[in-house]
Amino acid sequence: MSMIHKFSMNGYNIVLDVNGGAVHVVDEVAYNLVDYYKENTKEEILNTLGAQYSKEQIIEAYEEIETLENEGLLYTEDTYQFHPSFVDRKKVVKALCLHVAHDCNLKCKYCFAAQGDFGGAKELMSFEVGKKAIDYLIANSGNRRNLEIDFFGGEPLMNFDVVKQLVEYGRSVEKENNKNIRFTITTNGILLDDEKIEYINENMHNVVLSLDGRKEVNDNMRPTLNDKGSHDIILPKFKKLVENRPEDKYYYIRGTFTRDNLDFSKDVMHFANEGFKLTSVEPVVGEESNPYALREEDMPRVFEEYEKLAVEYADMKVKGDDFKFFHFMIDLNQGPCVIKRITGCGAGNEYLSITPEGDIYPCHQFVGNEEYKMANILDEEIVFPEELTESFRNAHVYSKEDCKKCWNKFYCSGGCHANATNFNGDVMKPYELGCEMQKKRTECSIMIQAKLLLEGE
Repeated sequence: MSMIHKFSMNGYNIVLDVNGGAVHVVDEVAYNLVDYYKENTKEEILNTLGAQYSKEQIIEAYEEIETLENEGLLYTEDTYQFHPSFVDRKKVVKALCLHVAHDCNLKCKYCFAAQGDFGGAKELMSFEVGKKAIDYLIANSGNRRNLEIDFFGGEPLMNFDVVKQLVEYGRSVEKENNKNIRFTITTNGILLDDEKIEYINENMHNVVLSLDGRKEVNDNMRPTLNDKGSHDIILPKFKKLVENRPEDKYYYIRGTFTRDNLDFSKDVMHFANEGFKLTSVEPVVGEESNPYALREEDMPRVFEEYEKLAVEYADMKVKGDDFKFFHFMIDLNQGPCVIKRITGCGAGNEYLSITPEGDIYPCHQFVGNEEYKMANILDEEIVFPEELTESFRNAHVYSKEDCKKCWNKFYCSGGCHANATNFNGDVMKPYELGCEMQKKRTECSIMIQAKLLLEGE
């Protein structure tokens, strides 16, 4: 079934061909005409829009849309559901999230990990558990060469010796197995020193640096264990790491916005002003009863803020600024690229999380929820509950009722499984506020690309 989506932003009238991914910036006549084009004859449209526009304007817009349709750039059909890459997906593990430390040296108010221990005992992963996890990844990754391992917590720098041992072990076994392991570490930066910075910059393909933005915003949500602010401790360390980061390696400075900073575009710009080039500020996820959680009534303000940021960001891009905001870096190409997006994040199948004691969960956000414990990495024979893995594998955009009819389905991957489960008790029912914000970010991303194409050099 063909589908289009249209919206106006920053002075542009944009029409998106949902299935093909083509984006069209059109005049007001064509923008209004697309609402009638499929269901009405040319004569009926002339009658309907005749009071607003001249006959010549309407015919010109009609023929423009007709040409786009004939050229396969508008009203294209969705064929991805039957694409071999989607139908014949192999069951291989591609990525692991290793919880090397269930302990933390910050007390972030919104932490889903309950100050790092996920509601359990404070524990550090042993080398033995991590080694077994790497062996499992290599053995179950099929022909896939590039594998991902993310050192996560709590705060992984609290167990840095084991991190180094696991990197060394991974490097010692990857080549003989024809694998290339890309390591990532996520850190709050408190324990960073020159030695750790040097090691991370040499050995980590990516590093995620947690900071919420402006000093007052960050320190309100991310206090140290003795309730002091963390911004001024962390910022110089992050700057040093980024300044010394090799060009062929990645980093993100990553924040979270809550009800307390709905003006989060200022936090994104704070990162830009401090010299960080790769950034992300994510919406907090939490029950509405929490004072910091986002609510339906906050959405107009959040959308306004995304648009404000998009306008500023688009201007920066036109001027050639290389600053990047993760949520505005959208891939508009369809075809094979879209297959990765419609299948979702791979949690519970391609992506797994391992706790310090070796318990295996579908992803880091399920850790601590015993219902979703799949096995233990130290088990003699690791067998996952088939019903659980299949429920995750089948939770894609073609099986979720809310996703089937949604114009954004090829950009959002059907939403986060953990959010769907936590808010609606059902992996098949996406978290609505998350969907609404994701749609707005997609619109912003499309507008930015349109402006760049029309006004960029």
